[in-house]
Amino acid sequence: MPATTVLIFLAIEFLDELVDGVGSAAWPLVRNDLNLNYVHIGLLLSVPGIFSTFIEPVIGILGDVGYRRLLVVGGGVAFAAAVGLVSVSQGFVVLLIAWIIFFPASGAFVSLSQASLMDYDPKRREQNMARWVFAGSVANVLGPLALAAAIAIGIGWRGAFLATAVLAIPAVIAAYRLPFGAVEREPDRETQSFREGIRTAVRALKRFEVVRWLTLLQASDLMLDIFKSFLALYMVDIAGVSESRAALTIAVWVGVGLIGDLLLIPLLERVRGLTYLRYSVVVVLLLYPAFLLAPSFEIKLVIAGLLGFANAGWYSILQGQAYSSLPGRSGTIVALGNVFGIVAWVVPLGLGVVSATWGLDTAMWLLLAGPVVLLIGLVESGMRGERK
Repeated sequence: MPATTVLIFLAIEFLDELVDGVGSAAWPLVRNDLNLNYVHIGLLLSVPGIFSTFIEPVIGILGDVGYRRLLVVGGGVAFAAAVGLVSVSQGFVVLLIAWIIFFPASGAFVSLSQASLMDYDPKRREQNMARWVFAGSVANVLGPLALAAAIAIGIGWRGAFLATAVLAIPAVIAAYRLPFGAVEREPDRETQSFREGIRTAVRALKRFEVVRWLTLLQASDLMLDIFKSFLALYMVDIAGVSESRAALTIAVWVGVGLIGDLLLIPLLERVRGLTYLRYSVVVVLLLYPAFLLAPSFEIKLVIAGLLGFANAGWYSILQGQAYSSLPGRSGTIVALGNVFGIVAWVVPLGLGVVSATWGLDTAMWLLLAGPVVLLIGLVESGMRGERK
């Protein structure tokens, strides 16, 4: 696969995570500017994802039956428009609409690009997923820094979002030229192919391996995106630090994680991904309570960095296993991932309600469920492997 093509795929992931990095660090500022509360934030983190789970399965299946290029390019246009709408939002409703557009747009633009990258070299899925995650980690490091720079020059969080919308335009143009032919079929077979795609997805749900990896992937997100979504708010409201220090905490968490993602690429050439994953989950189970109990900002900052390093590779390894569980149907995995994701999208809303009722500090302890489920699933996976 030509290096230029790989770089375009990675650039698409970079943009998506840049938006996420800016957004995660900007929550305290957005909350203050738009007069949001914890329930509003929980809704903003949950409703768009829940809505998207009813659309992205269709997107994933259509991506397997001949319409991948159209979906990726169209998704890219909607992606840029949605981020632009975020930048001009004046209240909760408009902001919610913007994210409702953004999530399925990202599913078409980003998730199908990832699936296409996986299709071109099935034997190196874990390694290519590691590269994908590394590109996203770089963007996540730059996101809070870009927000800080936007604040420094006076354009604020709105200017940071608008800049990412503008950056998406050349990526959409480049995506039009990507070689999607290997995964496309003749469009005049749309009805028959789409029906067969649905039947394939239903049959896949009966396969234990598919269900296991998609379940563990959702569990891992508690200590990945969900943790990051609440981290800035936790540092401001519970740890009592300034918004700039909260942004620094996210930058350190992601930045040290970036080093872990970089080191993971050569590591996976020598060590089995699942073996590494079992050890890292145990480390996170020890570090996370220490982070919540740490008495000072400086100690929390150090432990946040260690957490970012320890969970490097979780997504890339688990997602790679999910794709491997259903060879030749990467779009179907995207579709099923969104079906499983409906539970994960309810979690932020639940955490918002818990935060409003019993406090954000209580809600943060619930995230421990993620590594606990992962450890159980990975130990069981190892036992099954040994029996074989």
